[in-house]
Amino acid sequence: MNEPLFELTPRDPFAPSIPLDTPGPMQEQPNEGLAAFDPQTALDIFHGYIGVLVIAFLVTLLATPLMRKIAISQGVIDRPNDPRKIHKRPVAYLGGVAVFLGLMAGILFSYLAPEIGIFGGGLIDHHETQYPNRATGLPQVVPYSVLLGMTIIMLLGLIDDVVGVIPRLKIAGMLVAAAALALDDVGVQVARGLLAPTLGRLIGNEQLTFEIMLPLLNQAVTFDLIYWTGTAVIAVFVLGACNASNLIDGLDGLLTGVTGVAAFGLLIVALSLAVLDDGPRDAQRIVLCMALLGACLGFLPHNFNPATIFLGDCGSLLMGFVTITIILSLGDTGKTQLVVAGLVIYSIPIIDTVLAIVRRKLARKSISEADDQHLHHMLKRSLGVKGAALSLYGIGALFAIVGVAMTISRARITYFLAIVFVSYIIVVAIKIARRQQWEEQASRVKAGAPNGLTGRMRPEPRAAKPLSRRPAPATEAARPPSSPPPASG
Repeated sequence: MNEPLFELTPRDPFAPSIPLDTPGPMQEQPNEGLAAFDPQTALDIFHGYIGVLVIAFLVTLLATPLMRKIAISQGVIDRPNDPRKIHKRPVAYLGGVAVFLGLMAGILFSYLAPEIGIFGGGLIDHHETQYPNRATGLPQVVPYSVLLGMTIIMLLGLIDDVVGVIPRLKIAGMLVAAAALALDDVGVQVARGLLAPTLGRLIGNEQLTFEIMLPLLNQAVTFDLIYWTGTAVIAVFVLGACNASNLIDGLDGLLTGVTGVAAFGLLIVALSLAVLDDGPRDAQRIVLCMALLGACLGFLPHNFNPATIFLGDCGSLLMGFVTITIILSLGDTGKTQLVVAGLVIYSIPIIDTVLAIVRRKLARKSISEADDQHLHHMLKRSLGVKGAALSLYGIGALFAIVGVAMTISRARITYFLAIVFVSYIIVVAIKIARRQQWEEQASRVKAGAPNGLTGRMRPEPRAAKPLSRRPAPATEAARPPSSPPPASG
């Protein structure tokens, strides 16, 4: 086997290139991000797990028409009663249930495949690892906590699609799903890469565990700052990703295709980590990426324009949850730079959400107020529905390339390129939104409507004042009659 091209070390790219206690000027060091990407070995690992992708694809592809029939029979359809909607006829919901079934089938296949032998071998060829399951000797399977979180998110979105759910209840459900991940430490170690080399090194306690004495109980308890900070990070990431995916689901096939492209980029990173035997979650990441990619490929033919079925909140929230779970797992061994790279790979929903918040704040509107100024709306007006979707697929592929490059090349260069790329998109989108805002303001002023963004009416022009303060002479009609002349003698 060829020698690896790069070397993997757990150092955070934001940390100094030399230890903090080393005197002398900082010098440029060779790249220490992800890498050692051996295509042949990675391809072998991909072939070993490809059954997960095939099962997720087939189950989603076949379950989607069934869910469409159920949705139509039960009246769970989306009617075109909003000017922002592009479809002219009712379209069925419940596509997210088909995606959920495909994901679950792929993951369940990874559980059962080692037990099912064909021609003397299992249905999955696991890669060699130093972190096997003690009971089976095989790589670790996807934790049940991830399945629990997926089920909670799916049911939450399904109820919202059928009968509606108040926002507070949706947020509570997402937090419960995030707590399920924290129970199994999925994503908790992301905080270690941030806190250990900074705060931990500063105070001389890189584990950041503290003994706290409880006077009433006369007993000491251990407080793990990394665990609780990581739990908070998981909650923020889950809330953000689920809502970001929901916001971008505005065109036929858009979210499905963008998520599929991101899943492929994340799969490349996961395979690279498996080549290096990074940690116990290598196989879990590969299975989740394969299942997500297969489910997206199976649903896209039904969902691409003209769509016959929509994901609904059930599917959009679920795709966001699974994607962010994969991204969080990249930091399981404390490599924060890999989590940042994963976020870059999934940049389109994140950028669109940030722009929506900024845009609505500039317009002094509520953050939850819908509008037609999302990235896909802007592109649709110029390129049409299919053109907008394909354009965002291409932009998503560019972000995936940048994200993967951040893991295999010099971190500083790729971070700079990523910042430039994202900045251009944000500035252009804000300019377009502001231009429409100015045009609406000008039209309101011209029509005498409320002035500008303040909502105040333009003041009426005052009447012109006379130049002289002396009263005008009375007219003949207004002059009082003179007294009669005296009678003659």
